[in-house]
Amino acid sequence: MQALMQANQDHALAYGDDPWTAQAVMDLKQCFGENAEPCFVFNGTGANVTAIRACCQPFHAVIAARTAHIAVDECGAPGFLSGAAIKEVDTADGKLTPELIKPMLHGFGFEHHSQPKMVYISQCSELGTVYTVEEIKNLADFIHQYDMYLLMDGARIANACVALDKKLKEITVDCGVDILSFGGTKNGCMMAESVIAFRPELVENIKYLRKQSTQLFSKMRYVSAQFSAYLQDDLLYKNAAHANKMARMLHQELLALGFEFTQSPDANILLLKMAPEMVEQLLQSHFFYVWDENTQEIRLVTSWDTTEEDIRSFVVDVKKIV
Repeated sequence: MQALMQANQDHALAYGDDPWTAQAVMDLKQCFGENAEPCFVFNGTGANVTAIRACCQPFHAVIAARTAHIAVDECGAPGFLSGAAIKEVDTADGKLTPELIKPMLHGFGFEHHSQPKMVYISQCSELGTVYTVEEIKNLADFIHQYDMYLLMDGARIANACVALDKKLKEITVDCGVDILSFGGTKNGCMMAESVIAFRPELVENIKYLRKQSTQLFSKMRYVSAQFSAYLQDDLLYKNAAHANKMARMLHQELLALGFEFTQSPDANILLLKMAPEMVEQLLQSHFFYVWDENTQEIRLVTSWDTTEEDIRSFVVDVKKIV
């Protein structure tokens, strides 16, 4: 908020020709390396759409986990706006591997089939699991053999960094990620998202694709100023560390009550089984999503502003119902 107030002074040129955006670009280059080219956008869906369009033609295919955000939570926008086919793969833990992807890599050069061009992964995944450095490297090395790009959706990437005890560059550029949706909104920012391309051919047309995707912000300084504040003094890692800590606290409390967790609680997302009647009662005083009605799974997400009191209140109500 302080960064926004400071940017809200006098007149500034529009569409990114302002000192705040220039500073934010420098800050992100310092973070990811000189080859990083940031492109600021409004929201995560817009970031994913812009990134996919930078890599894919309408006759291409994007391979993603069936639980991926672009597959289930973006109202079909990535496929609709890019024209590319979204090919979904079943995974046990929300993470893709070369072995899971390999059966999808066929039909190259055959005009009757969408051509595989991109693999999409989320870090953290929608199931709360985190890719290790080795897993990302193996995936990138594998698909690069097929002249394909790796897109990482980093809506919660800071939480993954904290879980792995790594910096942003170590789990993106250094692992072979080609383009990143770098999110700030889920970790404390008001409306700060960006697409960061790491390969020159992906940078060439990205500003035009951002405009076509309705993601060009006239008063861009209100987005870029947030990123400079977000990166300063490791604020993004501090916020994420708090969210992860609250998730561990919640996990321990619910585990002690005998609840079954269906995924590894790597960062700040918990998936567990809960009877429908209990869910119905809890939803009267707490907000969360039912992840899968068939398996009676719910998803609990802690954030940068979750308090210990929030956790205690939730656990107290669970105990009353139990």
